[in-house]
Amino acid sequence: MSTAPPPIPPPPHRNPEGQAQHPHQHQHQHPEAQAGSAPLPRALAPDIARGFMLLLIAIANVSWHLWGHPTGLSSAHPTDGGPVDTVLATLSLIFVDGRIYPMFAFLFGYGMVQFARSRAGRGIPAQSIGRMLVRRHIWLIVFGFVHALLLFNGDVLGAYGLAGLVLGGIFFRRTDRTLKIVSWVFAGLLALFALLAGAMAAIMLLLPPEVKDEITASMAAQSGSLTDAFSGQSNYVLAALARGGMWLVSTPATLLMLTFPLAIVLGWLAARRGLLEAPADHRRTLARIAVWGILIGAVGALPDALVFAGVLPLPEMIAWAFSGVNAVTGVAGGIGYAALFGLLALRIGSAPGVIGRAVAGIGRRSLSFYLLQSVVFAPLLTAWGFGLGQHIGTTGAFAIAVAVWVLSLVLAIVLDAQNRRGPAEVLLRRLTYGRDDPAR
Repeated sequence: MSTAPPPIPPPPHRNPEGQAQHPHQHQHQHPEAQAGSAPLPRALAPDIARGFMLLLIAIANVSWHLWGHPTGLSSAHPTDGGPVDTVLATLSLIFVDGRIYPMFAFLFGYGMVQFARSRAGRGIPAQSIGRMLVRRHIWLIVFGFVHALLLFNGDVLGAYGLAGLVLGGIFFRRTDRTLKIVSWVFAGLLALFALLAGAMAAIMLLLPPEVKDEITASMAAQSGSLTDAFSGQSNYVLAALARGGMWLVSTPATLLMLTFPLAIVLGWLAARRGLLEAPADHRRTLARIAVWGILIGAVGALPDALVFAGVLPLPEMIAWAFSGVNAVTGVAGGIGYAALFGLLALRIGSAPGVIGRAVAGIGRRSLSFYLLQSVVFAPLLTAWGFGLGQHIGTTGAFAIAVAVWVLSLVLAIVLDAQNRRGPAEVLLRRLTYGRDDPAR
C-alpha cells in the first residue's frame, strides 16, 4: 500500500477578507509546490457542515439505544408510538436516516484532502504525509472498535478508517479523471443492486402462499430483536461482546456496500476543487447540488418511509424491496446537505455570531462530540444503564438527541474560549502524527 500523498491541487488563493480567488488556477500542481508556505486560515464551511451534521447524527443514532419496543425490519424506530412519534420517525426516514452517514463519509473524504494539503503547506515531506494518513486511519479503526465494544454497536469510525486505508491506498493519488470513473462505477453498482433488490422482491411475491406465510412469520418474530440484543441486554459484558461481534461483521460489510466509498471519492473530488473552502466561487454549483441532492434523497427514501407509516401496504416479507433505492439516493441526499451547509456558511460570512462559532466549534471537534453522544445515550437509555429507552418513544428520544447537541454547543464555546482541541482529537493526534509533524 502506497503511503505517498496524492497530487492534490493547492487550495484557492484568498484575499485579506478570506474570500477565495481563482480556485482552478493550479489544479495540477503537487502539494510539494506549496511546501514552506504559510498555512491558510481554516475554512468555515466544512466545520459548519460537520457541526450541523452532528445534530442529524444524534437524531439518526438515538433510536438504536431504545429497547423493548417492536420495530420495523428496516429501521430502529419503534412502531408502537403515537401519531407524533410516527410522524417524527417518518420524517427522519425521509430526511435523516441513510443520508447523514454518507454526508459524514463525504466530509471525511473532503477532510483527507484538507489534511494532506495543510501539511504540505507546512513543508512536511510527501512520504511523511502519507505515513500520517495511514496511521490516522489505523487508529480510527481502533477508536471505532473501542467505541463499539464499550458503548455503541452502530459505530462508523472503523468503517471510515478502513475505507481510508483501502481506498486511500488504491485511489487517493489518482487523477480527477480516474476518480470520476471510479465514482461512476460505484454508483452504477449501487444502482444495479437497487434493481436486483426490487427484482428479487417481485419474484418473492410469486412464491406459494404457504412459503410466504412462513417467511412473514419468521420476520415478524425478529421484529425489534436487533435493538434488544444490544440495548436491551442488562448484562454489560454480554452486551459488549454482542456489540464487538456486530462491529467485526458490519465494518467490512459497510465498505462492501459501496455507499461510503462512493461518498468518500466524491468528497476527494469536491475538495480538489475547493468547493467548500471557496463557496462564493461555487455558489451556483452548491445550490444545484443542495436542491437536487436533497430532493433525490427524499424521493428515494419515501417508499421505505411510507411502508413504516403504514401508508404503502407492502407485504412485510418484502418490506426491504426499496432498500437499494434508499441507499443509492442516500448518497445524493448526504452530499446535498453538505452543499446546503456550505451555502449557509457563505451566508454567515467571515464573522459568524456566537451560534455560528459554536456550530463550527463542534465541527472542528467532530470526533469528540460524536463520541460524546454515545457517552450520554448508552448509559441513559440502555438496559445495562438507567434503562430509560424502554419507557420513551421517538419523540422523547429525539428530544434527548437535540439536548445533547445543544450541550455540545455549550462545550464548544467553552473549548473555543480556552483555545483547546477536543480530547479525542488530541489523543488521535498524539497517537498518529509522531515525529512526522513538526507542528504537533
